[in-house]
Amino acid sequence: QVRLVESGGGLVQPGGSLRLSCTASGTIFSANVMRWYRQAPGNQREWVALITGGGSTNYADSVKGRFTISRDNAKNTVYLQMNSLKPEDTAVYYCHIRIPADYWGQGTQVTVSS
Repeated sequence: QVRLVESGGGLVQPGGSLRLSCTASGTIFSANVMRWYRQAPGNQREWVALITGGGSTNYADSVKGRFTISRDNAKNTVYLQMNSLKPEDTAVYYCHIRIPADYWGQGTQVTVSS
């Protein structure tokens, strides 16, 4: 059974940083594209970043230059380093894998506020 578990969220001031982690189990992690999404209250879930099995990355325009996605295949873990955080980054952040069914983690709350 595939399971994704996120961690690392919290409350941070504008301009601060957080690093999210997502650990996968029950699948061949290294071969799969991993994605981060987020959902703010009242908004649809939106894609944030992805990383391929080979390490290629892509980002939504809203986070480009501030967020960095990476992975450690030995630990079955994908990371999202978030710098220069803004209040509009406040959301629940989810990791995702498609193999080919969609699997999501439980989410981790990120709140950017002074």
